Amino acid sequence: MNRKIALITGASRGLGKNTALHLAAQGVDIIGTFNSKAQEAQTLVQELEKRGVRAAMLQLDVSNSTRFEDFATQLRHTLKSVFGREQLNFLVNNAGIGINAPFSETSEVQFDQLCNIQLKGPFFLTQRLLPLIADHGRIVNISTGLTRFALPGYAAYAAMKGAMEVLTRYQAKELGARGIRVNILAPGAIETDFGGGVVRDNADVNDFIASNTALGRVGLPDDIGAAVALLLSDGGDWITGQRVEVSGGMFL
Repeated sequence: MNRKIALITGASRGLGKNTALHLAAQGVDIIGTFNSKAQEAQTLVQELEKRGVRAAMLQLDVSNSTRFEDFATQLRHTLKSVFGREQLNFLVNNAGIGINAPFSETSEVQFDQLCNIQLKGPFFLTQRLLPLIADHGRIVNISTGLTRFALPGYAAYAAMKGAMEVLTRYQAKELGARGIRVNILAPGAIETDFGGGVVRDNADVNDFIASNTALGRVGLPDDIGAAVALLLSDGGDWITGQRVEVSGGMFL
């Protein structure tokens, strides 16, 4: 029986890498993308292969939608040559950046960069990859807890993620005829290098978040990777069109 195959954007580091490792633990083969971290990407391939799954990494700049056609061609070739398959089963739209800027000071350049990476990119990449996603497959988009609660400096970032939450419902509705489940996972504050590593490295920020979280600590990458894997497991068959917040109960 063929194993499932997951495509994870932004898989060379952070939450994408952690998601790849959790899915590998479930026996899922991995195709990841990276933008500039080629060495980290190849190190992850080796780590995944040691865990008994097949893996490949492809370069992709999700902010440049003009290259999506070329990427789809490369992906099709990789599916056939590495995995002996024509389609994948799971797509995780994880790649992203964080820009902290007050609403009154956010520039059009920052706004456009966030839009291209966080909204336009996953919109048109998913659209282009639909023929390569098997019927009854699954898509997980990534949002943020900042669409529910507001912290200064994230107006543009959260607005893009809010749009992704709406898009997720439309994707679930329109792709349901193919049996494709689409959900969006919203992490709370996580200890990674995202946004300059402020949550991980700034003790005051870390303590503030932990004190406002029901479970009494800041999130870890394992919390998110495990949650994505849960949505993609057999137990997620009847879940679609949902925003699932994974924050340990921040600001309840």
